[in-house]
Amino acid sequence: MKGFLGRLLGRDPVPATVAEHLAAEEAVVATATANGGGILVVTSWGIWPPGEPPERVGWHEIGKAAWDKSALVVIPTVAEEIAPGTELLADAGPRRFRLAEPGKVPQAVQERVTGSIRSRNHRELPGGGAWVLQRKVPGRDGLVVQVRPDVGTDPIAARRLAEGIAARLPEN
Repeated sequence: MKGFLGRLLGRDPVPATVAEHLAAEEAVVATATANGGGILVVTSWGIWPPGEPPERVGWHEIGKAAWDKSALVVIPTVAEEIAPGTELLADAGPRRFRLAEPGKVPQAVQERVTGSIRSRNHRELPGGGAWVLQRKVPGRDGLVVQVRPDVGTDPIAARRLAEGIAARLPEN
């Protein structure tokens, strides 16, 4: 049901299954209808892809996001906790969302993925390198340090880098 308010705002309503899972401080930023059905919801805390069960992908859990003029492509990450506050990341498979009318969704996603990063630097490692990121986790105080190796980087070197960073951080 797209009521008066939905038409006024120019977006589809938030599906009830997503709305009931939103955190109290989580605000809806944009929505778009996905080709094939369902609504992609962008909030201040992450994206809610269409489908059941509803599941948020937080901004700190997205390695890359891009709009390719036909679809929003999001590459989520899988995090291994090395120590409290330090994670070693690996890319999960890309998720592609074809959107009938993308509206503000691509811009909102790009701004929030980038905005979750408070600092970044690249370290050279055998076989490539790794990005060391400090990121804000929605709904939590403080930052998480993430080590995201480039493709082809020696995984042992990336793990040692993450462990070394964790050892130098103050304990929570």
